[in-house]
Amino acid sequence: MNPSAPHPLVERLQASLGADAVVTDPDVLDGHRHDQASFCDAGAPLALVRPSDTAQVQEVVRAAGEHRVPVVTQGARTGLAGAANAVDGCLLLSTARMNRVLEVDPHDQVAVVQPGVVNAELSRVVAEAGLFYPPDPSSWEESTIGGNVATNAGGLCCVKYGVTADFVRGLEVVLGTGEVLRTGRRTAKGVAGYDLTRLLVGSEGTLAIVTEVTLALRPAPETSLTAAATFASGRQALEAASRVMAAGLRPSLMEFLDGTTARAIQAYRDMGLPENVDGMLLAQSDRGARAAEDVAAIAAICRESGAIEVAEASNAEESRMLLEARRLVHAGIERLGTTLVDDVAVPLSRLPDLLVGIEAVAEEHAVLISCPGHVGDGNMHPTVIFDRDDPEAEKRAVQAFEAVMELGLRLGGTITGEHGVGLLKRGFLEKELGPVSIRLHNQLKQVFDPLGLLNPGKMLVPSTAESRVAAGS
Repeated sequence: MNPSAPHPLVERLQASLGADAVVTDPDVLDGHRHDQASFCDAGAPLALVRPSDTAQVQEVVRAAGEHRVPVVTQGARTGLAGAANAVDGCLLLSTARMNRVLEVDPHDQVAVVQPGVVNAELSRVVAEAGLFYPPDPSSWEESTIGGNVATNAGGLCCVKYGVTADFVRGLEVVLGTGEVLRTGRRTAKGVAGYDLTRLLVGSEGTLAIVTEVTLALRPAPETSLTAAATFASGRQALEAASRVMAAGLRPSLMEFLDGTTARAIQAYRDMGLPENVDGMLLAQSDRGARAAEDVAAIAAICRESGAIEVAEASNAEESRMLLEARRLVHAGIERLGTTLVDDVAVPLSRLPDLLVGIEAVAEEHAVLISCPGHVGDGNMHPTVIFDRDDPEAEKRAVQAFEAVMELGLRLGGTITGEHGVGLLKRGFLEKELGPVSIRLHNQLKQVFDPLGLLNPGKMLVPSTAESRVAAGS
């Protein structure tokens, strides 16, 4: 074969999808090699393909199968676990052109969308119909529904409304064989057959490529109000959060900021936070006329738990201002150095133990760890901060990152609450699931993707078939 000639797979896809749907420009490919996980390997892709519909996705998968070329599906690449990273010689399949909201039905309270629809755009569209799509990852202005489905994304509202899987009624997907599978249904109830929809949500593109999603919606929420409390101890803040949940209150949002994070935010922008703050709790109720009552009850629990200051919003603007600190977490922390973001979740009763353990990990490995998180559902984001120009500091940071995952497992938790496994946490999956579960995972992979074409090497250790495909044999 002439080394300068296009790969025959590229030529076929240019002919069937159109030249503008197949990109081989090296600069473009380099910009699409990885997601936002900076510590994961990324290979050199053969091409980037941009299908517009399910039939074109089928054509890509069938053609790739004939040439034994792996396919890595990408949405907005906002992931934090390397699940969308290229492998050498792969096709990158972008869902960017599959970005239509196909239907919003206010009677059935469902939406049908293509995978490239941006989360926030869907939220705005359904709001016009008086409806609400609750899952709201921090990247909601960029991340796509397909990516949210692939990782079973969560967000700030999870404490009350649940994660992406709780709203996916049905899927249309293309299997590794090129076949189209429809799972689930529009109805609120339905138990016919195995729940393949739940199986596919969170599978990180390793079992099938999502081409259409049917989502459950909720009535638009009522007016929200917010409370914010600062504490001299992070443990006090976490104990207050536990008491709020145990009291039967169900805030629509409850977030925790540890002292490191709060001080980083204050240094970035003056939010009036006390100098001695070592923990901050933010809680919101969206129950309209009853929101003020909820906020008052939450504030009372915080005061009883030793809060230094408690602020209760009386209107939407004051609520927005109180939540501003949470929105500044990323901007504040990234000024401190390179970050390695973890994603452990533990039972609510073990949150104080998690915080104490993280402080011990930081001391043992001589690194700085901030710890914001979705305290209402026990999903925390310990973030290791270090100087990447210092090889020893980077080594200690990786060790600390792994130690936090070990800690989460010891406390009865999980290595990932919403970011996924990808490449970043692949080595820890068997520690959590055990060998029998891993064997079944690999058998399911073989059923859905017999050639090992789809996102090889992600989540699970590559099978023999996947290894051959990734090597181009």
